[in-house]
Amino acid sequence: MRRTLLPFLTLTVLLLPSSLLQAKEKDFPGIENLMSDAEYRAAGLDKLSPSERQALNQWLISYTVKDAQHLRSSSAELRQAEDKIRIEAQVKGAFKGWRGKTVFTLDNGQVWQQRLSGRFFYSGENRRVLIKKNLFGFYELTHVATGKTVGVSRKK
Repeated sequence: MRRTLLPFLTLTVLLLPSSLLQAKEKDFPGIENLMSDAEYRAAGLDKLSPSERQALNQWLISYTVKDAQHLRSSSAELRQAEDKIRIEAQVKGAFKGWRGKTVFTLDNGQVWQQRLSGRFFYSGENRRVLIKKNLFGFYELTHVATGKTVGVSRKK
């Protein structure tokens, strides 16, 4: 399990921008917010005590500040893995934009929910969306036809 967890954690850390890396610890969202619930459980992190989770978060911050930028620019394997964190799909049913806590059910079976406030109204036919991690390690959904983007979190 350690062999599969370390590359995932390394990739997660590498997706954080330098501004976040230099932020105070209280600004770091924590590993529990960087992963979906399913990823968090699959990695076994739900079994950690609060103090163990805090230690992991402190290690991630420290590791990121010291080594992540070098690895990000030098590791072809990590660059390829980073490029794969991209989901292209269509919203099932009519796509009418988002209104605060909108749930997006995709044709690939995934379910995402709006995590940031904001409203966008759409009355066209195009239901294509692109989901990818932003520089802070959070997911964003972009409506392909309009280029409008909103923060989302995976529910299923």
